[in-house]
Amino acid sequence: MTTIEHEHARRSKPFFDVPLLLMMYALVTLGVLFISTATYNPSISVDAPLINKIINSNTGSWQAIFAVASPIVVWFVVSIPYEQFRNYARLFYYVVVALLVVVLGTSAIRNVSAWYQLALGRMFQPSEFAKIAIILMLARNMASNPKPMSTFKDALRLMMIVAVPALVTLAQGEAGSVIVMAAIFYIMIYFGGANWKWLLGLLLVAIIGIVTIFGYGIISGSDDYRLLRILSFLDPSKYTQSAGLQILNSQEAIGSGGLTGVGLFVVGSHSQLDFVPEDWTDFVFATVGEAVGFLGCVLIVTLYVLMILRMLYLARYTFDKFGQLIIIGVMAMLFFHVFQNIAMTIGLMPITGIPLPFISYGGSNLLTNVIGVSLVLNVAKNRITVMPNFSATVAIPGKTRKRGKKAKVYVNVADQPRKRRSLGK
Repeated sequence: MTTIEHEHARRSKPFFDVPLLLMMYALVTLGVLFISTATYNPSISVDAPLINKIINSNTGSWQAIFAVASPIVVWFVVSIPYEQFRNYARLFYYVVVALLVVVLGTSAIRNVSAWYQLALGRMFQPSEFAKIAIILMLARNMASNPKPMSTFKDALRLMMIVAVPALVTLAQGEAGSVIVMAAIFYIMIYFGGANWKWLLGLLLVAIIGIVTIFGYGIISGSDDYRLLRILSFLDPSKYTQSAGLQILNSQEAIGSGGLTGVGLFVVGSHSQLDFVPEDWTDFVFATVGEAVGFLGCVLIVTLYVLMILRMLYLARYTFDKFGQLIIIGVMAMLFFHVFQNIAMTIGLMPITGIPLPFISYGGSNLLTNVIGVSLVLNVAKNRITVMPNFSATVAIPGKTRKRGKKAKVYVNVADQPRKRRSLGK
């Protein structure tokens, strides 16, 4: 075995990625603090214990409950070898789509019918779990094909996996999740090896569609709230009585934090005075910027970047295409959520209602992101250690041909013999 082969074999060994888990829970803990800060009740003494301030905040206390319960989800997802998810991906996908259809009949909240009302005032949002279902279904379908979208039939099959839940979600009035689904699809087919013509064609179709819808809205004089969000992004000063106010106030709150921030649970702060609408959910980054300032924001963004780079590293040394694409899908979901949320709160992107992973309030969103990271941990823990062949995705050592030729190569795990052995055996 050469030095390079030995290094690849070492890095592809299965292990439980503790650093990734710790980074996730660092963000989850910060989320509880910032949500509690955004909904801080000044009747509680500033000198009161931190736990009292969290308990006094309805949203903060519920987020803490979700956070405390989340290790159960991590344990459950990681304990099942990820190859078994291949068998249940289709069932999970159909169940989620059915939930998306049924929720259309529920009462709308802010023009969106996307939540089931549960006990104790809690709500369940199936469009969040649709992202996980799409990741698993796309990974399942592309894993057995070294060249996805090589034919029109294959391309149509992959596009329909995303189009069905996306169209139902759009009918609910929830455009933000649809954009995330599209981003997951595009990044997964890019890393999955789709032809550049398909990648370019889909990008052009998306651009033409957005421009057409936007232009029609302006010409027709539509008062659709999604159109107003785009117009307010272009010139927020013209829409200070609607969507533009949220952008301007968010920028002011973030700017007021300066270099080091004004601190947590400060009476009279923008967060405490509800200066920024939804500053504990979609616009929680405004609370972050005010409380911990520029340096704190840099630290949090660094945590996100390290998580994304860690996932890229794990995907690089995962030679099972199904597991590799699961990691890529989760990475795509987190990357787009972080980019879009932070960009919209500082005025660099239109408002889309996309939450900040692990920090924005919401049990469905937190659970979805925890499941996503748990799937990555699962792949890293249960992947098969193989001898890499640099001309293929997966190579199985020991299956040599006659006359000293190279080992037989199986491009996908689905093509391998049922009994596989690792380098350590």
